Amino acid sequence: MNTHKLLLALDQQISTLTKEIEPLADNPVPQLRFDRQLFSSYGTRLRDYHAEVERNLLAIKQLVAEQRTERVAFLAEKLVSQIAALQRELATQSLRRQESQFTPPPEDVYHKLAEHQDYERRLLSMIQDRESLLITQTHLSERQRLQKELAALEGRLSRCRQSLSRLERQIERREQGL
Repeated sequence: MNTHKLLLALDQQISTLTKEIEPLADNPVPQLRFDRQLFSSYGTRLRDYHAEVERNLLAIKQLVAEQRTERVAFLAEKLVSQIAALQRELATQSLRRQESQFTPPPEDVYHKLAEHQDYERRLLSMIQDRESLLITQTHLSERQRLQKELAALEGRLSRCRQSLSRLERQIERREQGL
C-alpha cells in the first residue's frame, strides 16, 4: 500500500472514530483503560486519547513530507493500534455502564486505615498488659495461659500490620493515579 493510500485510510478511520467518540468524549473514566506504551496521555476522558491519535496522524503526515519511511511505518503501526484500542473501548461502553451499576460504592480507604491503626494501638496495649502480667505470674498454668494469649495477640498484630501495609500501598497507588 503506498503512503498516500495509507494516509487516506487512516484519515477515514479517524473521522469515523471522531463521530463515534463525540457523545462519550467528555465522560471521565475512573481508572486507566490503556497501556502506557500505547498512549502517553494521562487524561481521564476519551477526548484526551482521541487528541493523541490526531496528533500522531499529523506527525505521520510530517514524517511523510520529510521522507522518513522507517519512522512513518513505526508510527502508523502504533496509530492503528491506538485506533483499535479506542474502538474496543467504545464497543464495551454498554458493558462498563452495567458493571458500574453493580459495583458497590468505593470504600473509604482512609477510614479503614484509621481503624486498622486503632486496632494496632489496642493490640500493642494488650500485648504490653499480658507481658507485664506474665512477669509477675508464678503459677505455671497461668503463665502458660498468658503465653498462649500473647502468641494469639502477636499473630493478630502481624495480620493487622499486613493489612496496614496493604492499605498504605493502595492509598499510595490511588494518589499516584494508578
